[in-house]
Amino acid sequence: MSRGLVLTGGGARAAYQVGVLKGIAAILPRTVYNPFPIICGTSAGAINALSIAARAGPFRLRTSKLEAIWRNLRASDVYRTDALAVATNFFHMAASLLHSGYGIGRPISLLDNTPLREMLENYVKFDYLETAIGNGELEAIAISAMSYASGQSVTFFQGQQSIHSWNRARRRGEKTELTIDHLMASTAIPSLFPAVQLQGGYFGDGAVRQLKPISPALHMGAEQLLIIGVSNNATLANKAPQLEHSPSIAQIMGHMFNSAFIDAVESDLETLRSINRLASVIPQSLKDNNGITDLNAVEVLSISPSQSIDRIAEEHIHELPRSLKLFLKLIGATAQGGGTSAASYLLFEPGFSRKLIALGLSDALAQEDAIRDFFDQQAGPPQ
Repeated sequence: MSRGLVLTGGGARAAYQVGVLKGIAAILPRTVYNPFPIICGTSAGAINALSIAARAGPFRLRTSKLEAIWRNLRASDVYRTDALAVATNFFHMAASLLHSGYGIGRPISLLDNTPLREMLENYVKFDYLETAIGNGELEAIAISAMSYASGQSVTFFQGQQSIHSWNRARRRGEKTELTIDHLMASTAIPSLFPAVQLQGGYFGDGAVRQLKPISPALHMGAEQLLIIGVSNNATLANKAPQLEHSPSIAQIMGHMFNSAFIDAVESDLETLRSINRLASVIPQSLKDNNGITDLNAVEVLSISPSQSIDRIAEEHIHELPRSLKLFLKLIGATAQGGGTSAASYLLFEPGFSRKLIALGLSDALAQEDAIRDFFDQQAGPPQ
Protein backbone atom coordinates (compact mmCIF):
# COMPACT_ATOMS: atom_id res chain seq x y z
CA MET A 1 0.00 0.00 0.00
CA SER A 2 1.56 3.28 -1.17
CA ARG A 3 1.79 5.96 1.49
CA GLY A 4 1.70 9.65 0.56
CA LEU A 5 2.67 12.86 2.32
CA VAL A 6 0.90 16.13 1.45
CA LEU A 7 2.48 19.39 2.60
CA THR A 8 0.38 22.49 2.02
CA GLY A 9 1.55 26.05 1.42
CA GLY A 10 1.68 28.84 3.95
CA GLY A 11 4.90 30.86 3.73
CA ALA A 12 6.64 31.10 7.10
CA ARG A 13 3.82 29.05 8.65
CA ALA A 14 5.39 25.97 7.01
CA ALA A 15 7.84 25.81 9.92
CA TYR A 16 4.99 24.02 11.72
CA GLN A 17 5.29 21.15 9.22
CA VAL A 18 8.94 20.70 10.18
CA GLY A 19 7.94 20.18 13.81
CA VAL A 20 5.35 17.57 12.85
CA LEU A 21 7.87 15.75 10.65
CA LYS A 22 10.34 15.82 13.54
CA GLY A 23 7.71 14.26 15.78
CA ILE A 24 6.95 11.53 13.23
CA ALA A 25 10.68 10.80 12.90
CA ALA A 26 10.94 10.47 16.69
CA ILE A 27 8.02 8.01 16.79
CA LEU A 28 9.25 5.80 13.95
CA PRO A 29 12.31 3.54 14.33
CA ARG A 30 15.64 5.27 13.87
CA THR A 31 16.46 3.02 10.91
CA VAL A 32 13.51 4.17 8.76
CA TYR A 33 14.86 5.67 5.55
CA ASN A 34 11.85 7.24 3.85
CA PRO A 35 8.37 6.42 5.20
CA PHE A 36 6.64 8.30 2.36
CA PRO A 37 7.14 6.82 -1.15
CA ILE A 38 4.90 9.57 -2.58
CA ILE A 39 5.53 13.18 -1.53
CA CYS A 40 3.58 16.24 -2.66
CA GLY A 41 4.24 19.85 -1.73
CA THR A 42 2.91 23.25 -2.65
CA SER A 43 4.50 26.67 -2.10
CA ALA A 44 6.55 26.58 1.13
CA GLY A 45 5.35 23.00 1.53
CA ALA A 46 7.19 22.23 -1.73
CA ILE A 47 10.43 23.37 -0.09
CA ASN A 48 9.88 20.96 2.79
CA ALA A 49 8.82 18.18 0.41
CA LEU A 50 11.94 18.44 -1.75
CA SER A 51 14.17 18.87 1.29
CA ILE A 52 12.94 15.48 2.52
CA ALA A 53 12.88 13.69 -0.85
CA ALA A 54 16.09 15.05 -2.37
CA ARG A 55 18.52 14.04 0.35
CA ALA A 56 20.07 10.71 1.27
CA GLY A 57 20.09 9.27 4.76
CA PRO A 58 17.61 8.10 7.40
CA PHE A 59 14.36 10.03 7.78
CA ARG A 60 15.38 11.27 11.23
CA LEU A 61 18.57 12.78 9.77
CA ARG A 62 16.68 14.44 6.93
CA THR A 63 14.20 16.08 9.29
CA SER A 64 17.04 17.16 11.56
CA LYS A 65 18.82 18.93 8.70
CA LEU A 66 15.57 20.58 7.60
CA GLU A 67 14.92 21.75 11.14
CA ALA A 68 18.40 23.30 11.32
CA ILE A 69 17.58 25.40 8.24
CA TRP A 70 14.25 26.65 9.60
CA ARG A 71 15.49 27.31 13.15
CA ASN A 72 18.03 29.82 11.88
CA LEU A 73 16.09 31.19 8.92
CA ARG A 74 15.72 34.97 8.69
CA ALA A 75 13.69 37.15 6.37
CA SER A 76 16.93 38.27 4.70
CA ASP A 77 17.58 34.60 3.75
CA VAL A 78 14.29 34.53 1.83
CA TYR A 79 14.00 38.01 0.30
CA ARG A 80 16.06 41.18 0.24
CA THR A 81 15.07 43.40 3.14
CA ASP A 82 17.40 46.35 2.66
CA ALA A 83 15.78 49.70 1.90
CA LEU A 84 17.44 49.93 -1.54
CA ALA A 85 16.00 46.60 -2.70
CA VAL A 86 12.52 47.42 -1.40
CA ALA A 87 12.61 50.84 -3.07
CA THR A 88 13.93 49.41 -6.35
CA ASN A 89 11.11 46.87 -6.54
CA PHE A 90 8.54 49.56 -5.72
CA PHE A 91 9.77 51.83 -8.51
CA HIS A 92 9.93 48.88 -10.91
CA MET A 93 6.27 48.18 -10.18
CA ALA A 94 5.41 51.87 -10.58
CA ALA A 95 7.26 52.01 -13.91
CA SER A 96 5.21 49.06 -15.17
CA LEU A 97 2.18 51.36 -15.22
CA LEU A 98 3.78 53.11 -18.20
CA HIS A 99 3.74 49.94 -20.32
CA SER A 100 0.46 48.14 -19.72
CA GLY A 101 1.30 46.98 -16.20
CA TYR A 102 3.92 44.35 -16.94
CA GLY A 103 7.61 44.40 -16.07
CA ILE A 104 10.31 45.13 -18.60
CA GLY A 105 13.40 42.93 -18.26
CA ARG A 106 12.07 40.97 -15.28
CA PRO A 107 8.68 40.14 -13.72
CA ILE A 108 7.26 42.69 -11.27
CA SER A 109 7.08 41.96 -7.54
CA LEU A 110 7.15 43.77 -4.22
CA LEU A 111 10.05 41.64 -2.93
CA ASP A 112 13.22 40.19 -4.44
CA ASN A 113 13.54 36.50 -3.45
CA THR A 114 17.00 35.97 -4.96
CA PRO A 115 18.40 34.95 -1.52
CA LEU A 116 15.88 32.08 -1.35
CA ARG A 117 16.93 30.78 -4.76
CA GLU A 118 20.61 30.87 -3.79
CA MET A 119 19.94 29.03 -0.52
CA LEU A 120 17.80 26.32 -2.14
CA GLU A 121 20.27 25.77 -4.98
CA ASN A 122 22.87 24.88 -2.34
CA TYR A 123 20.58 22.82 -0.10
CA VAL A 124 18.21 20.79 -2.29
CA LYS A 125 19.98 17.92 -4.09
CA PHE A 126 17.84 17.59 -7.22
CA ASP A 127 20.23 15.00 -8.71
CA TYR A 128 19.39 12.60 -5.88
CA LEU A 129 15.72 12.38 -6.93
CA GLU A 130 16.47 10.10 -9.87
CA THR A 131 18.67 7.93 -7.65
CA ALA A 132 15.90 7.59 -5.05
CA ILE A 133 13.35 6.72 -7.73
CA GLY A 134 15.71 4.22 -9.32
CA ASN A 135 16.40 2.32 -6.09
CA GLY A 136 12.70 2.22 -5.15
CA GLU A 137 13.02 4.50 -2.13
CA LEU A 138 10.78 7.07 -3.83
CA GLU A 139 7.83 6.44 -6.15
CA ALA A 140 7.12 10.07 -6.99
CA ILE A 141 7.77 13.64 -5.86
CA ALA A 142 5.42 16.41 -6.98
CA ILE A 143 5.23 20.17 -6.61
CA SER A 144 2.41 22.36 -7.90
CA ALA A 145 2.44 25.78 -9.56
CA MET A 146 -0.10 28.03 -11.27
CA SER A 147 0.08 28.90 -14.96
CA TYR A 148 -0.52 32.61 -15.49
CA ALA A 149 -1.42 31.91 -19.12
CA SER A 150 -4.11 29.27 -18.62
CA GLY A 151 -5.00 29.72 -14.96
CA GLN A 152 -4.53 25.97 -14.50
CA SER A 153 -3.00 24.32 -11.48
CA VAL A 154 -0.05 22.37 -12.89
CA THR A 155 1.56 19.61 -10.85
CA PHE A 156 5.12 18.95 -12.01
CA PHE A 157 6.24 15.52 -10.90
CA GLN A 158 9.16 13.16 -11.21
CA GLY A 159 8.43 9.51 -10.66
CA GLN A 160 8.52 5.88 -11.70
CA GLN A 161 7.62 4.87 -15.26
CA SER A 162 4.26 3.44 -14.18
CA ILE A 163 3.03 6.90 -13.13
CA HIS A 164 1.61 8.93 -16.00
CA SER A 165 0.54 12.51 -16.61
CA TRP A 166 -3.12 13.50 -16.15
CA ASN A 167 -5.48 16.22 -17.31
CA ARG A 168 -8.59 17.29 -15.40
CA ALA A 169 -10.73 20.43 -15.21
CA ARG A 170 -8.43 23.38 -14.39
CA ARG A 171 -5.63 21.08 -13.28
CA ARG A 172 -3.11 18.78 -14.86
CA GLY A 173 -0.10 16.70 -13.96
CA GLU A 174 3.05 16.97 -16.05
CA LYS A 175 5.90 14.50 -15.78
CA THR A 176 9.29 16.19 -15.93
CA GLU A 177 12.69 16.42 -14.31
CA LEU A 178 12.32 18.81 -11.39
CA THR A 179 14.65 21.80 -11.12
CA ILE A 180 15.15 24.88 -8.98
CA ASP A 181 12.88 26.80 -11.38
CA HIS A 182 9.94 24.51 -10.63
CA LEU A 183 10.48 25.01 -6.91
CA MET A 184 10.80 28.79 -7.20
CA ALA A 185 7.63 28.91 -9.30
CA SER A 186 5.69 26.99 -6.67
CA THR A 187 6.78 29.46 -3.97
CA ALA A 188 6.21 32.67 -5.97
CA ILE A 189 3.34 34.31 -4.06
CA PRO A 190 1.61 36.61 -6.58
CA SER A 191 2.66 40.28 -6.31
CA LEU A 192 5.06 39.53 -3.44
CA PHE A 193 7.53 37.36 -5.38
CA PRO A 194 8.29 37.40 -9.13
CA ALA A 195 6.71 34.89 -11.52
CA VAL A 196 9.06 32.25 -12.91
CA GLN A 197 9.39 31.35 -16.59
CA LEU A 198 9.00 27.64 -17.29
CA GLN A 199 8.63 25.92 -20.66
CA GLY A 200 7.76 29.16 -22.41
CA GLY A 201 5.18 30.36 -19.87
CA TYR A 202 5.12 32.12 -16.52
CA PHE A 203 4.15 30.35 -13.32
CA GLY A 204 3.37 31.46 -9.77
CA ASP A 205 2.53 30.07 -6.35
CA GLY A 206 0.96 26.63 -6.59
CA ALA A 207 -1.61 27.27 -3.86
CA VAL A 208 -3.39 29.77 -6.11
CA ARG A 209 -6.07 28.07 -8.24
CA GLN A 210 -5.29 24.70 -6.65
CA LEU A 211 -8.84 23.48 -6.18
CA LYS A 212 -7.89 19.89 -5.31
CA PRO A 213 -4.59 19.93 -3.37
CA ILE A 214 -4.95 16.29 -2.30
CA SER A 215 -5.59 14.94 -5.82
CA PRO A 216 -1.96 14.83 -7.08
CA ALA A 217 -1.06 12.23 -4.44
CA LEU A 218 -4.10 10.14 -5.41
CA HIS A 219 -3.28 10.40 -9.12
CA MET A 220 0.19 9.05 -8.38
CA GLY A 221 -1.20 6.03 -6.55
CA ALA A 222 -1.30 6.94 -2.85
CA GLU A 223 -3.68 4.75 -0.82
CA GLN A 224 -2.75 6.26 2.54
CA LEU A 225 -2.35 10.00 3.09
CA LEU A 226 -0.75 12.00 5.84
CA ILE A 227 -1.66 15.67 5.44
CA ILE A 228 0.08 18.43 7.39
CA GLY A 229 -1.80 21.73 7.26
CA VAL A 230 -0.99 25.15 8.67
CA SER A 231 -4.46 26.26 9.78
CA ASN A 232 -6.05 25.84 13.17
CA ASN A 233 -9.58 26.46 11.85
CA ALA A 234 -10.72 22.98 12.80
CA THR A 235 -9.89 23.57 16.47
CA LEU A 236 -11.52 27.01 16.76
CA ALA A 237 -15.10 27.74 17.71
CA ASN A 238 -17.17 29.16 14.90
CA LYS A 239 -17.19 32.60 16.49
CA ALA A 240 -15.57 35.43 14.57
CA PRO A 241 -14.51 38.55 16.51
CA GLN A 242 -16.52 41.64 15.73
CA LEU A 243 -14.71 44.35 13.74
CA GLU A 244 -14.58 47.77 15.34
CA HIS A 245 -13.43 49.33 12.07
CA SER A 246 -13.46 48.57 8.37
CA PRO A 247 -10.95 45.88 7.34
CA SER A 248 -7.38 47.03 6.85
CA ILE A 249 -5.36 46.26 3.73
CA ALA A 250 -3.44 43.58 5.64
CA GLN A 251 -6.64 42.01 6.90
CA ILE A 252 -7.96 41.79 3.35
CA MET A 253 -4.63 40.31 2.21
CA GLY A 254 -4.75 37.83 5.09
CA HIS A 255 -8.12 36.50 3.96
CA MET A 256 -6.84 36.24 0.38
CA PHE A 257 -3.78 34.31 1.55
CA ASN A 258 -5.94 32.04 3.74
CA SER A 259 -8.24 31.39 0.81
CA ALA A 260 -5.30 30.28 -1.34
CA PHE A 261 -3.19 28.43 1.22
CA ILE A 262 -5.70 26.97 3.67
CA ASP A 263 -9.32 26.80 2.53
CA ALA A 264 -8.81 24.50 -0.46
CA VAL A 265 -7.08 21.70 1.45
CA GLU A 266 -9.69 21.79 4.23
CA SER A 267 -12.50 21.60 1.69
CA ASP A 268 -10.76 18.83 -0.26
CA LEU A 269 -10.23 16.88 2.96
CA GLU A 270 -13.94 17.09 3.77
CA THR A 271 -14.77 15.80 0.29
CA LEU A 272 -12.34 12.89 0.63
CA ARG A 273 -13.81 11.88 3.98
CA SER A 274 -17.31 11.94 2.48
CA ILE A 275 -16.13 9.73 -0.38
CA ASN A 276 -14.54 7.37 2.14
CA ARG A 277 -17.87 7.04 3.97
CA LEU A 278 -19.62 6.32 0.67
CA ALA A 279 -17.01 3.76 -0.39
CA SER A 280 -17.29 1.95 2.94
CA VAL A 281 -21.04 1.31 2.64
CA ILE A 282 -21.11 0.11 -0.98
CA PRO A 283 -20.60 -3.69 -1.15
CA GLN A 284 -17.60 -4.83 -3.18
CA SER A 285 -19.87 -7.11 -5.22
CA LEU A 286 -21.92 -4.08 -6.31
CA LYS A 287 -18.74 -2.27 -7.37
CA ASP A 288 -17.57 -5.31 -9.34
CA ASN A 289 -20.93 -5.84 -11.06
CA ASN A 290 -21.05 -2.20 -12.19
CA GLY A 291 -17.42 -1.86 -13.22
CA ILE A 292 -16.62 0.65 -10.46
CA THR A 293 -12.86 0.34 -10.02
CA ASP A 294 -11.87 3.73 -8.64
CA LEU A 295 -14.14 4.12 -5.61
CA ASN A 296 -11.97 2.94 -2.75
CA ALA A 297 -11.49 4.34 0.73
CA VAL A 298 -8.23 6.21 1.33
CA GLU A 299 -6.82 6.12 4.84
CA VAL A 300 -6.21 9.71 5.96
CA LEU A 301 -4.40 11.23 8.91
CA SER A 302 -4.47 15.01 9.11
CA ILE A 303 -2.41 17.06 11.57
CA SER A 304 -2.97 20.80 12.00
CA PRO A 305 -1.98 23.43 14.59
CA SER A 306 -3.71 23.16 17.95
CA GLN A 307 -3.02 26.84 18.65
CA SER A 308 -3.69 30.02 16.69
CA ILE A 309 -0.73 30.81 14.44
CA ASP A 310 -2.06 34.36 14.06
CA ARG A 311 -1.72 34.93 17.81
CA ILE A 312 1.79 33.49 17.80
CA ALA A 313 2.65 35.86 14.93
CA GLU A 314 1.49 38.84 16.99
CA GLU A 315 4.21 38.03 19.53
CA HIS A 316 6.98 37.95 16.90
CA ILE A 317 6.25 40.68 14.36
CA HIS A 318 8.82 42.87 16.13
CA GLU A 319 11.56 40.46 14.95
CA LEU A 320 11.13 41.50 11.30
CA PRO A 321 13.58 43.93 9.65
CA ARG A 322 12.69 47.59 10.12
CA SER A 323 11.80 48.22 6.47
CA LEU A 324 9.30 45.37 6.32
CA LYS A 325 7.97 46.05 9.81
CA LEU A 326 7.18 49.64 8.79
CA PHE A 327 5.44 48.48 5.62
CA LEU A 328 3.32 45.95 7.52
CA LYS A 329 2.39 48.52 10.14
CA LEU A 330 1.26 50.97 7.44
CA ILE A 331 -1.09 48.41 5.88
CA GLY A 332 -2.49 47.24 9.22
CA ALA A 333 -0.61 43.99 9.83
CA THR A 334 -0.92 44.44 13.59
CA ALA A 335 -3.26 43.17 16.30
CA GLN A 336 -5.06 46.53 16.23
CA GLY A 337 -5.30 46.52 12.43
CA GLY A 338 -6.48 42.90 12.39
CA GLY A 339 -3.91 41.85 9.80
CA THR A 340 -1.49 39.62 11.69
CA SER A 341 -2.57 36.68 9.52
CA ALA A 342 -0.95 38.35 6.48
CA ALA A 343 2.21 39.07 8.46
CA SER A 344 2.49 35.42 9.53
CA TYR A 345 3.18 34.36 5.93
CA LEU A 346 6.27 36.61 5.76
CA LEU A 347 7.56 36.10 9.31
CA PHE A 348 10.71 34.17 8.45
CA GLU A 349 12.48 34.83 11.75
CA PRO A 350 14.01 32.37 14.28
CA GLY A 351 11.68 33.19 17.18
CA PHE A 352 8.54 32.55 15.15
CA SER A 353 9.92 29.50 13.33
CA ARG A 354 11.13 27.85 16.54
CA LYS A 355 7.77 28.42 18.23
CA LEU A 356 5.97 26.76 15.30
CA ILE A 357 8.45 23.86 15.19
CA ALA A 358 7.85 23.26 18.91
CA LEU A 359 4.09 23.40 18.36
CA GLY A 360 4.29 20.95 15.46
CA LEU A 361 6.40 18.55 17.51
CA SER A 362 3.95 18.75 20.42
CA ASP A 363 0.93 18.17 18.15
CA ALA A 364 2.59 15.16 16.52
CA LEU A 365 3.51 13.55 19.83
CA ALA A 366 -0.04 14.18 21.06
CA GLN A 367 -1.20 11.98 18.17
CA GLU A 368 1.42 9.28 18.70
CA ASP A 369 -1.15 6.47 18.82
CA ALA A 370 -2.79 7.63 15.58
CA ILE A 371 0.62 7.96 13.90
CA ARG A 372 1.65 4.46 15.03
CA ASP A 373 -1.64 3.07 13.69
CA PHE A 374 -1.06 4.88 10.39
CA PHE A 375 2.38 3.31 10.02
CA ASP A 376 1.33 -0.01 11.62
CA GLN A 377 3.96 0.54 14.30
CA GLN A 378 3.70 -0.98 17.76
CA ALA A 379 4.69 1.07 20.79
CA GLY A 380 8.02 0.08 22.25
CA PRO A 381 11.09 1.45 24.03
CA PRO A 382 12.48 4.80 22.79
CA GLN A 383 14.59 4.45 19.66
